Amino acid sequence: MATTEEVFYEQLDQGVFRATEHTVGPWSDKAQHLGPVAALLVRGIECCEPDERRSVRRVSVDVLGPVPVDEVTVRAEVARPGRSVELVTAEIAASGRVAATARAWRMLRSDTADVARDDARRLTDPAECPVMPLPAGWAGGYANALEWRTASTATPEPGHAEVWARQRMPLVAGEEPSPLQRLFAVADCASGVSSSLPFEQWAFANTDLTVHLAREPHGEWVGLDARMTLGPDGAGLTRTTLHDAAGPVGQSAQALLPTRL
Repeated sequence: MATTEEVFYEQLDQGVFRATEHTVGPWSDKAQHLGPVAALLVRGIECCEPDERRSVRRVSVDVLGPVPVDEVTVRAEVARPGRSVELVTAEIAASGRVAATARAWRMLRSDTADVARDDARRLTDPAECPVMPLPAGWAGGYANALEWRTASTATPEPGHAEVWARQRMPLVAGEEPSPLQRLFAVADCASGVSSSLPFEQWAFANTDLTVHLAREPHGEWVGLDARMTLGPDGAGLTRTTLHDAAGPVGQSAQALLPTRL
């Protein structure tokens, strides 16, 4: 599928988008990576009855099936209104089938600068980090649609990675992605960059992506301080501290299904 512009999605109508080859994930050239999908769901949430007094504080994305590299529709609604806290839901569908859903809590902003605190370690500034070569086994248009930097000069330990990434292109043609959209376009990569086993022999399908935010993200760069844990009975978990160039932003978690190829 060729495009005239380097973007993840072209908007065809209100809530209707055509995915480009840049959304292609590692599993199949016919299925999208969850990164662009999650970002498009977040865009739907941000566009749903926006209120400058509120900010998204948690988003949980659940994967119900492959999202095809094709035409998709996004629908969002306020499921639980509230004066200080509200729940917004969104779904992405293709050919009449819902492929992924998102649930987001939006909360009122307030001034807590005098008590703000975060003891998480900072990553090296992305401008000072070297280009990260793509690991063996990474394939698909999505991996090449991001710029990657290695955030640590130490020898990588199995199951731990520190990286920076940013989009090389807009999420939707003609639009500047919001910082929150940029964060979700990258956050799902945590399980891939922190893999403790070789991609040629193992796959790590995640059923969800849940992000809790301690503050609003800013800028283009998204940092991942990711750790993968593998259990003895076929379960896995990736836990990640998310960063922007100013420091830690929040935490994410992914439930993994390790599969031997």
